[in-house]
Amino acid sequence: MLVIKNLYAKAKDGKEILKGLDLEIKKGEIHVIMGPNGSGKSTLSNVILNNPKYEITSGEIYFENELINNLKTNEIAKKGIFMSFQTPVEVEGVKISEFLKTAKNSISDERVNLFKFITNLEENMDKLSIKKDFINRELNVGFSGGEKKKNEILQLLTLNPKLAILDETDSGLDIDAIKVVSNGINLFKNENNSVIIITHNAKILENLKVDYVHVLVNGKIIKTGDSSLAKEIEENGYSKYLK
Repeated sequence: MLVIKNLYAKAKDGKEILKGLDLEIKKGEIHVIMGPNGSGKSTLSNVILNNPKYEITSGEIYFENELINNLKTNEIAKKGIFMSFQTPVEVEGVKISEFLKTAKNSISDERVNLFKFITNLEENMDKLSIKKDFINRELNVGFSGGEKKKNEILQLLTLNPKLAILDETDSGLDIDAIKVVSNGINLFKNENNSVIIITHNAKILENLKVDYVHVLVNGKIIKTGDSSLAKEIEENGYSKYLK
């Protein structure tokens, strides 16, 4: 699904952030990336989507065996990569339903059938315990932190990408909201797609079957293990990896 080889990347101010990162993700897998603040976790997700605030200086990113380093963000998204934002932007004047319909049309080869789209959207809202009037609200405007994150998961289920990158989707959420997010990931996950979860909190992993946990420090993945690695970090922190 995704192969990253010896990736180096810097911010536009010239600061090098990713320093020889390697990662391989197969279909049907959930990978978790953890690390201290400033280690490069969010940068990695932005670089995969070719955010213009960052520049790849060397290395390759392959998605389904195709080099995507130089593709535009919208082209990468159309190939099936989705990213939920740590801090979703508010867009006044744009209803959630219109936003999702436009997004779905932009990534589909055929024009979306409106009836099927609405039916699917309402089914996804039921699964996430979201009230029906939610889709008539302006995108993230006046939303609580939990509502913004639920909206990100609703987008995930509705757009149904091949690879989902969830950048601290659990940040600032209470226990109940974390369960909703975990449930959404489980509803999305199947043998033909993959998930990258970037998190500081092992709570979101309790209801998920995680395949690999990676520790990212100073722009490189320095340790990979199973879900027990996340529990170890939660108990002991990153001190042993910062030496």
